Amino acid sequence: MNITKRGLILGTTALAVSSVAITGFGLRFSQSQAFFQDSPKELVDEVWQVINRKYVDATFNGEDWREIRKEYLGKEYNDKEQAYEAIREMLKKLDDPYTRFMNPEEFKTMQIDTSGELTGIGIQITKEKETNNIVVISPIEDTPAFEAGVVSKDIIRKIDGKSTEGMELNDAVSMIRGKPGTSVDLVIERNGKMLDFTITRATIEIHPVKTKIESNADVGKFDYIRLVQFSGNASLEMKEAILEGEKNNVSGYILDLRSNPGGLLYSSVEIARMFIDDGRIVTTVDRVGEVDAHSANGTALTNKPIVVLVDGGSASASEILSGALQDHKRAIIVGTQTFGKGLVQSVRGLGDGSGMAVTIAKYLTPDGRDINKQGITPDVVYEMSEAEKEVLIKDREKIGTIEDGQFKKALEILSQQIAKK
Repeated sequence: MNITKRGLILGTTALAVSSVAITGFGLRFSQSQAFFQDSPKELVDEVWQVINRKYVDATFNGEDWREIRKEYLGKEYNDKEQAYEAIREMLKKLDDPYTRFMNPEEFKTMQIDTSGELTGIGIQITKEKETNNIVVISPIEDTPAFEAGVVSKDIIRKIDGKSTEGMELNDAVSMIRGKPGTSVDLVIERNGKMLDFTITRATIEIHPVKTKIESNADVGKFDYIRLVQFSGNASLEMKEAILEGEKNNVSGYILDLRSNPGGLLYSSVEIARMFIDDGRIVTTVDRVGEVDAHSANGTALTNKPIVVLVDGGSASASEILSGALQDHKRAIIVGTQTFGKGLVQSVRGLGDGSGMAVTIAKYLTPDGRDINKQGITPDVVYEMSEAEKEVLIKDREKIGTIEDGQFKKALEILSQQIAKK
């Protein structure tokens, strides 16, 4: 079996669960840093203004946003640390874990993270709105967390002995990150049981696309493509994989998006265009209404049958792609319900070197489905048994083989689709 791997560097991140729009990224507004250091109240007001203009929910979670401005500008701040604390307190009223403030150090780390130069253990995490639990979206394939057996939906209860109850998402990310070669102890709750993990941090090398062309008696020659993240070069590598499949005259494709936490919007759109020749792919809607729509542009690379594998760790850009393929009846979706993360964040720099991520919009599928509320329901639901899951946890090399229950089901569905065609 020939598996082609291509690399990208990324670290542990809470931001990668979102498809992110970069606005004012790495830039500063007209006020100087010294001005904001001397006038921390101005920084509080700047954050308020950004939310007032851009936040996706015009009701501000039912809060009187103008009264909140009066409240926080009526306070005195002796230094910027007090202003930072006030900003976090103010944003907490929105009850949105994805709208968050980052001090200069955290913002700098985030910028490095999106450029792909950090270290960590290789997990995407979020803070659940209903429970306030720190939850794993998914481990990134071929990372320390992945190899240790961390899985989607794991609840992180302790980090290096410290309880995560009431912990902010930024703080959890900071504690999990660290220098290569050092370790972090996690206590994880899974199905009501507590599990202990000691994971050694490393420079995280991501392989966005893994591809193999195989033959099967029922299917003939087919192309299995596993996409683990929608990074900056994922679309280029996906194009190469599809063209290789067409060159080898495959009968169809299995696209594996399981445990893919998402990434860049444009990457998901470009990849969708490789399979869909005409029609809408995704619509972006802000608090006023439709602001942007991405459509196919007649550049599809193949019209062969496609089966897409998804699970609870498939989020954001994965849901945009699978939702578009499903609505256009271009592919059969197999697996379990996806995560349900369809919000757009704008990341912007603030005057003193700090920054913020703001939820500014949501995504709708071509048929108008709200990804954030429901995720993507597979056409063919296949929930693996605990025994089947254990096989893959113990030996990750069996993912995408006949010993992978969901892959085996996808192969069966692909055979049916090829027979119909």
